[in-house]
Amino acid sequence: MVHVIGAGLAGVEAAWQLARAGIPVRLSEMKPVKFSPAHQSTDLAELVCSNSLKAERINSAAGLLKAEMKALGSLCVAVAETCRVPAGGALAVDREAFSRAITQHIEAEPLIELRREEVTEIPYQNLKSTQRSDQAPPRVVISAGPLASDALSVSIQEFIGAGLQFYDAAAPIVTAESVDMNHAFFASRYDRGGEEDYLNCPLNREEYEQFEEALRTAERAHVHEFDKPKVYEGCMPIEVLAGRGRDAIRFGPMKPVGLRDPRTGHRPWAVVQLRRENSAGTTYNLVGFQTNLKFGEQRRVFGMIPALRNAEFRRFGVMHRNTFIDAPRILNYDFQCRNRSGLYFAGQITGVEGYMESAASGILAGLNIARATRNEAPLLLPPTTMLGALSAYISDPSVKQFQPMGANFGILPPLPEKIRDKKARYTALAERALAALQESLCQS
Repeated sequence: MVHVIGAGLAGVEAAWQLARAGIPVRLSEMKPVKFSPAHQSTDLAELVCSNSLKAERINSAAGLLKAEMKALGSLCVAVAETCRVPAGGALAVDREAFSRAITQHIEAEPLIELRREEVTEIPYQNLKSTQRSDQAPPRVVISAGPLASDALSVSIQEFIGAGLQFYDAAAPIVTAESVDMNHAFFASRYDRGGEEDYLNCPLNREEYEQFEEALRTAERAHVHEFDKPKVYEGCMPIEVLAGRGRDAIRFGPMKPVGLRDPRTGHRPWAVVQLRRENSAGTTYNLVGFQTNLKFGEQRRVFGMIPALRNAEFRRFGVMHRNTFIDAPRILNYDFQCRNRSGLYFAGQITGVEGYMESAASGILAGLNIARATRNEAPLLLPPTTMLGALSAYISDPSVKQFQPMGANFGILPPLPEKIRDKKARYTALAERALAALQESLCQS
């Protein structure tokens, strides 16, 4: 039996792959015995930061990643497609429906024993790396997420000898009925997707400048654990981004390009986009508005946006601790520890950044444990695939200052021919990746 610790996206994918291979799994999840600072639901694979699983287009890095995951039998992608809500060219889901469906799949799988328990140390932590050749090493997957419990975090740091940390931030959620539709309109950027995928809240120049100044000077919540936290660029708090320049957020999450306000017929000076949180469309999150402002300040400052003057907040933005290991020093390409056979890590704790990236690492860990159980060579996807490139990044010992990495075309090897048009170049990279993935699966 394989022991998988943590039933987030990576853990459920690892357990699912093992069960599909006919291997019994003990899946340990500490909720509801104990909750992390960011989690609320008792369901598995809970989405916290956003309900968007990013773009679906194959010529996007996120779309390519999901296509590769689908080819490998991803549970999360399959479930997401049944729980989707309109989001233009992105795959966004009803968060509660998604987690509930994942939980039901796991609970219904006879080869997975789901235990609601806190694991406080790495199983067999003191196991020596040298074992008799006739002994099969106990196989364990640490997929405790970026918010492992304090006790397990201590155990992990004792094992690896070090630990790295950074902060992540989540955006506020408001009720749909509280949005003032006299100052909002439905539209997708560049008319991609359905007409009601995004609810747009425009600001003119004066409104924007007043909002931007209030945002920069608003009081932030106290961060208890570190005086100078490191913040991942992909989840930069909106107030931190605003401090980089007066137009920083207008060229970032508030960019108005690709949108036209039907009231004026012109492009707004700036715009806040709201994206559906659930299939009923009763709640929306503020896209790109991860924040660490105090709750009262969030109500005051975000209330300066005309469409949100009377907004009812279902959840305020929060900031929480994320942890990840120094993976290039610790992990091999197959997510197995260099110095202890049978011990694997998966998910954001490895330094892959993003929901789908986390789930994808769980798929690879599960597949490779299954292959190891059958005494087969690990599945090492070529770096021309997105999954292979992420595996290579987190296991490259030449990386000196390791930081989290999400799917992006920049980590793929360049094409042999130069293609100037970016869309055509990304399409060619995606086609090469999917062909390489199929070839690897046929050969394995």
